[in-house]
Amino acid sequence: MSLEGLRTQLAAIDRDILERIALRLQVAKQIGQAKSAAGLPTRDFHQEKAVLERAAAAARETGLAPDLARRVLLDLIDASLGLQERDLVIQEGRGAGRRALIIGGSGKMGRWMGSFLASQGYDVHVADPAVVTEDDHHVSDWRSAALDHELVVVAAPLRTTATILESLADSPPRGLVFDIGSLKSPLRQGLARLAAAGARVTSIHPMFGPGTELLSGRHVVFVDVGVPEATAAARALFASTMAIQVTMDLDAHDRLVAFVLGLSHAVNIAFFTALAESHEAVAHLDRISSTTFDAQLRVAAAVARENPSLYYEIQALNDYGADALAALGAAVERLRAAVGARDEAEFRRMMERGRDYLAGLAAGQAGG
Repeated sequence: MSLEGLRTQLAAIDRDILERIALRLQVAKQIGQAKSAAGLPTRDFHQEKAVLERAAAAARETGLAPDLARRVLLDLIDASLGLQERDLVIQEGRGAGRRALIIGGSGKMGRWMGSFLASQGYDVHVADPAVVTEDDHHVSDWRSAALDHELVVVAAPLRTTATILESLADSPPRGLVFDIGSLKSPLRQGLARLAAAGARVTSIHPMFGPGTELLSGRHVVFVDVGVPEATAAARALFASTMAIQVTMDLDAHDRLVAFVLGLSHAVNIAFFTALAESHEAVAHLDRISSTTFDAQLRVAAAVARENPSLYYEIQALNDYGADALAALGAAVERLRAAVGARDEAEFRRMMERGRDYLAGLAAGQAGG
């Protein structure tokens, strides 16, 4: 067969694969409906294990690499779960007949929250300076809105969110109010003022990006600011999803975020800054790249594409941010000192300490 003929055959196979995937998702949707009717949870880890084991066995029988089969099936499982999760959210329709205002609704996470609430039946309104043409559902200035919505979400940049929360405290909305900020330190005063004014206020932090579809395995942190009823109402918004809900106080949240976000961002900013200022061209580095380098480069490239103002706020506005940066500086200096002194024993201690710590962390995550 000619090259063109082989390519035509390959195209037909690709189409067949995609048609079978579409059929699989249709069946998965029906399974989700059956589980919902029977009162069963959306996720069944025992069944997922059985699916992956079947895939591995079929791969061995057909001469396919089991790892490839596993990766393909994991993607299909995620797609199926995402479909079932969305169906359940829509089915429960917690927002039916209710209105939600998203201040900052034109931003990435604001748009995600708008889609999420709309899927629950909320009539979503947006207030954002990016709005050019105003109508019944879009205004450029939140202060021109009636603020009589059942839900008000503040999804603006942190410093702007702090100002908005303070302003809302002067005349608290009657509905549930929460922010979705990555940090809570700069919002402390506004949240406290709203609570003191009798508002139904709480604070949440979705620990994922705006491209997230399936919430299974994703964390949503709820920070109670003294109004437990408001926190319970916010948690109920995610009850029909498979998100992992975590409740903690404001200071505990920001201490952890200093390392979970602040430290990881700082490491990657330092990494790509060192590369950029090394005068080594990317093309040259690509010629001898390693597995570790490639993996780190992918993460660093993703960080470099993010909003610099947001990442600056995460570093600079956290009351506990300096602790993570100090720990990073001390670790780099310790590494540099060990290498400079040709101290292999110290270098080995650092490696072994990290190995033991990370093994414990992985075990803890598996257990959770």
